[in-house]
Amino acid sequence: MSRLSRTVAVFAVAAVVGTGLTAPPASARHAPLPEPAPDYCGEQCHDILPPGQSGNATFIELIGHLLFGTLPKHSGDQLDAYDELAARYSSLTTDTIDEFFNDHSFGVPADQVERSYRPREDVTIVRDKSTGAPHITGTTRSGTMFGAGYAAAEDKLFLMDVMRRAGRGTVSSFAGGAPANRALEQQFFAAAPYTEEELQQQLDDVARKGERGAQAIEDLESYVEGINAYIEKAHRGRYFPGEYVATGHIDAITNKGRIEPFKPTDIVVLAALIGAQFGGGGGNEVQNAIARLELHERFGVERGEEIWRVFRAENDPEAISTIHDGQVFPYGNAPEDPEGVVWPDRGSVIEQQLVFDPTGSAAERVDTAAKNAAPRRHDVPRPDSDDQTEVLRGIFDDGVLPESLGRARGMSNALVVSGAHTDSGHPVAVFGPQTGYFAPQLLTLQELQGPGISSKGASFAGLSFYTLLGRGQDYAWSATTAGQDIIDTYTVELCEPDGGPATIHSSSYLFRGECVPMRTVERHNEWEPNLGDSTPKGSYRLVSFRTHYGPVTHRGTVDGKPVAFTTVRSTFLHEIDSIIGFQKFNDPEAITSAEDFQRAAHDINFTFNWFYVDADDAAYFNSGANVVRPPQVDPSMPIASDPAYEWEGWNPDDNTARYMSFEEHPHSINQDYYISWNNKQAPGTAGALPEKGAVHRGDLLDHRIAERLEAGDTFDRVSLTQVMAEAGVTDLRAERVLPDLLRLIDTEPVDDPELAARVDELREWSEDGGRRVETERGSHVYEHASAIQLMDAWWPLLVRGMFEPELGTPAYQALTDVLRINESPSGWQNGEPGLQSGQGHQGSAFQHGWFGQVSKDVRVALGDDVPGGLDESLCGGGDASACRQVLLDTLAEAAVTPAEEVYPGDAECEAGDQWCADAIVHSKIGGIGHKKVTWQNRPTYQQVVEFPSRR
Repeated sequence: MSRLSRTVAVFAVAAVVGTGLTAPPASARHAPLPEPAPDYCGEQCHDILPPGQSGNATFIELIGHLLFGTLPKHSGDQLDAYDELAARYSSLTTDTIDEFFNDHSFGVPADQVERSYRPREDVTIVRDKSTGAPHITGTTRSGTMFGAGYAAAEDKLFLMDVMRRAGRGTVSSFAGGAPANRALEQQFFAAAPYTEEELQQQLDDVARKGERGAQAIEDLESYVEGINAYIEKAHRGRYFPGEYVATGHIDAITNKGRIEPFKPTDIVVLAALIGAQFGGGGGNEVQNAIARLELHERFGVERGEEIWRVFRAENDPEAISTIHDGQVFPYGNAPEDPEGVVWPDRGSVIEQQLVFDPTGSAAERVDTAAKNAAPRRHDVPRPDSDDQTEVLRGIFDDGVLPESLGRARGMSNALVVSGAHTDSGHPVAVFGPQTGYFAPQLLTLQELQGPGISSKGASFAGLSFYTLLGRGQDYAWSATTAGQDIIDTYTVELCEPDGGPATIHSSSYLFRGECVPMRTVERHNEWEPNLGDSTPKGSYRLVSFRTHYGPVTHRGTVDGKPVAFTTVRSTFLHEIDSIIGFQKFNDPEAITSAEDFQRAAHDINFTFNWFYVDADDAAYFNSGANVVRPPQVDPSMPIASDPAYEWEGWNPDDNTARYMSFEEHPHSINQDYYISWNNKQAPGTAGALPEKGAVHRGDLLDHRIAERLEAGDTFDRVSLTQVMAEAGVTDLRAERVLPDLLRLIDTEPVDDPELAARVDELREWSEDGGRRVETERGSHVYEHASAIQLMDAWWPLLVRGMFEPELGTPAYQALTDVLRINESPSGWQNGEPGLQSGQGHQGSAFQHGWFGQVSKDVRVALGDDVPGGLDESLCGGGDASACRQVLLDTLAEAAVTPAEEVYPGDAECEAGDQWCADAIVHSKIGGIGHKKVTWQNRPTYQQVVEFPSRR
């Protein structure tokens, strides 16, 4: 068959599937409009969610996108406005703010209705013209929840389907064994390896939590009914997502096949996946122990502990905190003389095996580093494809799950100014979560109105029976990931039931004096090549070994005895418990004040920073199932599995314990301002990772607000948005570390004229704001491009040059396993000079890095008084002149590093293309991709709100 005839055949198949049926039948589109709910925002609420609301595409729309780049309606219509703010924020006004954000008011004006319809008699869904988002109004509560499920499936069904399988560890069986699919299902299964009985038990436990618990389960069940109603109608009408054809689940011509209905336990799986990804902290204790051991080996215990203390930055006196009003909230700190710490034997630790019995393509190693270095292409039409399979291979040739989905990220950011410091006298907030850039977006927009519920905003697709981040009638709220330590590592001694000698591979362990078998939870994945998958057939088993103290993550020896290291998470077996707090957020009768909101947030066991505003008050609360540990336990280290070191009140049967009270959680009302960019919550609260130290990206927000308030200025929605946007295009290293590096260099003249010129380039960039912005909109060339390239090349060389000679290679590399050295917009590095370890186009940057560690060490070398620093610098062995030479030598090496090495290129970009290396790419979970947009360090869903009145 010729290429032309094959292409015609593709369209013939697509036409059978997609004949005019890209939406529900027209007869369903003319339901009467409901009366809008009370709204006290006065058109002063705005939001945005790129790339767009719609995440479903029919088979014919997938073909059109792959061949010609066309996009389904509302799949990308918020991307340009989001992109534009990076270039135009400085000229923003109250009259132009709606050019960059959507109207976040309740209801839809009659002239803005795109369609209205009733999926069943007790609910009306209205879609607006601007975003296509659903405004759902139920005459019954069940109808409201049913409508939420129906609308979620309309917009994001395939995404929801893939995610429920990712959480169960069964993506490969569903969509093929591509390396990305396998890598992600392994990661998520390892975090929450539940049986179906345990998933159901979570639902049963919530149902017994009083009236709200019973109502939550009824809401969830009605929501699932709505999802399944859409699945049935869409399948019958042939307007279901085209990916089901591409994955071979439905025949394009006969319509035979099946979209598996959703179950309530699928919602628990999604909650577990999202909670593990965004709402936990800790679990890095084995890596911490290995790094400390290497420091002890190099320097001895006393000096090694001094260096660890500075690197760890557990309670760095220079760290900014969200709470800065004098309150102190101790949590997660190491005692001076800890007990029960377990030190693994050097070189003995191995990761727990997860994959067993691989056959076929499963026997190929999943190389995460290689995938990081070369992400897949997302938006390349294939008009010269030879046949249908080749055309569709653009959808799933690398899997349905992008590697970036599993990358830890912060939910940033929040800027809130109390009414005492605003032009209007009402609090102003600019806040939103950073959930990554995906196509479709993990979040979905909605308005929910019905008995006991009145809200509008964003929710994770598949969890949208409540609005998770958004606004009520006269209040708004948002969150950032907090990451305080709710995960501990216990060390269990391995044994054999017959009393024989144990090995590190033994599958029994000592629990309170008895040798008991580990519990295993298994998933079997088997796949055949499907229509859009080039991966050969294969299969494997995933096996999680579980103990009373949680899943096994590592094995090794301690004093020669074989042990297993396990992680127990306080939210393990309890992810769905947070449903009650979210239910309250949506209930106008439950939230009538800032303290009501804080109390509701306390019902959420995930580790989030919550921010709230109404017309009078601004508030903050740090949620999480914060366990009460024995005072002698160091939560940053592996702990002996002894009852003396277990959480207070811990019940191993259901993983419950004693938790910190409301009063012990960081919280505040009407502090002058609040910022959060995943920084330290409050003085006394330890971070689970050592990035919350002397230099943190939160500094970019904090000083911009603090300095204006100190000068007597006030804020409005525009000026607060501008603070966010300017910080979002600023290189943290240039603003907060480079000035001190230049101070040390400037202690003597730079003799080499060429090197002196490069130093001046860096100085000019820093003095001009250290921003990564285009020369003009759309130029794809940065201002100060040469200086930016120099910094990107210099940083990994600088960090290694400053620290490795003194630390020694084993300790330096071990510390980079605890905290990678850099997370710049163009990628992240983990210790190797000049190596671009990952170039994920992820948008969010500068969360992780040795920024504070470099800053402190350079200032110590300069002779500054550095709170929390060492007595003498590691750089240059404590000699300032030698440290200065390290800076110059590494800078000279960076200056001759070709752009092609600094920005090595990938499937998205040519090597050496600086702007492209930084650019944001929406990673595909399905068949629709989007254009690259300029980098900005900004939330993916964002609200700008100011309430002029209240109930």
